[in-house]
Amino acid sequence: MGAPFDFDATVVGAGAVGLACGRALSRRGLTVLVLEKEPHIGQGVSSRNSEVIHGGLYYPTGSLKAKLCVGGRRALYDFLESRKVDHWKCGKLVVATEEAEVERIEAIFQQATTNGVERLEHLTGAQARTLEPELNAHAAILSPESGVFDSHGYMLALQGEIEDAGGAVVISAPFEGAESLPGGGFSIRVGGEGAMTVTSRLLVTAPGLSAQEVAARIEGYPTTDIPARHLGKGIYFRLTGAAPFNRLIYPPPIPGALGTHYRKDLGGQGVFGPDLAYVETEDYSVDPAKVEEFARYIRRFWPGVAVERLSPDYAGIRPKLHGPGEPQPDFQLHGVANHGMEGLMALFGIESPGLTSSLAIGEAVAQSLTVGV
Repeated sequence: MGAPFDFDATVVGAGAVGLACGRALSRRGLTVLVLEKEPHIGQGVSSRNSEVIHGGLYYPTGSLKAKLCVGGRRALYDFLESRKVDHWKCGKLVVATEEAEVERIEAIFQQATTNGVERLEHLTGAQARTLEPELNAHAAILSPESGVFDSHGYMLALQGEIEDAGGAVVISAPFEGAESLPGGGFSIRVGGEGAMTVTSRLLVTAPGLSAQEVAARIEGYPTTDIPARHLGKGIYFRLTGAAPFNRLIYPPPIPGALGTHYRKDLGGQGVFGPDLAYVETEDYSVDPAKVEEFARYIRRFWPGVAVERLSPDYAGIRPKLHGPGEPQPDFQLHGVANHGMEGLMALFGIESPGLTSSLAIGEAVAQSLTVGV
């Protein structure tokens, strides 16, 4: 690709998805620049989540979430294994805590099977308790392909691959704007101490919570193609003492999200969350008073929880494209057919299962931008 450009491709955002896009483009022989406004990679959505590897159970058949989660999960395990990034395929139980929930988890089983999720099993309550004796379960689904992993180690490995291929990941370098060049490509303004302007044949925007703001800073980007942003805050509580379960424990999903679940992290501690509350600003505080509400929810599947063992941990904010009571939309990967700008891919609404899907998202973006090149 063209010598006139400083870089073949520029990616805005050095979270898991942005880095995965950079890696996929690098693997095609392109010179890649990744811009990150924060002083470290992965400081946004990618560092404030459950670090769960999702099987791909819940998403509508044929959706990007369904396809990219299943494909991304398979690729992710291979990547983590080959790069020696810490992970644990612990498995997951989707639990009906009462008879009224059995129909809901059966629908999840059917959806997951249609989506190609491997090795799913129906379990009776007694079978589920054989695996996890402290669990309250009327029935359950076992997903052996689900797990947890070190998301920061993963992102460092992605960064390493980009740099090994001759690319650059630049921190404290906010994207300030871009404009199309007459013969194709983009002129990109970069802020920070090393403020500069660079040229690039391709441009990918994957900045998580800033997706709408970044798109609006691209000259000529149609405002009609920028979806509304909603901030979905979720908080987590950590358990002191022994972890009650080895596997991930998920009750049926809540409207708009998967809901508060349990994981045993790689350090061996139990963590519960996230809940979902829509907020107006990026507020990462955790209200300790919510502990009673969390405990009530947790008792549905773990009657033995003691409130005094729960302590406030951290919060995350998800870049949602839907508000309260609205249907949950798919990932949005907007290429030239959406906005009419050749060489540009803008990503919106990359929340769960974006981390699991990241390698597959990166491949989809790279394939779309380089087809025929």
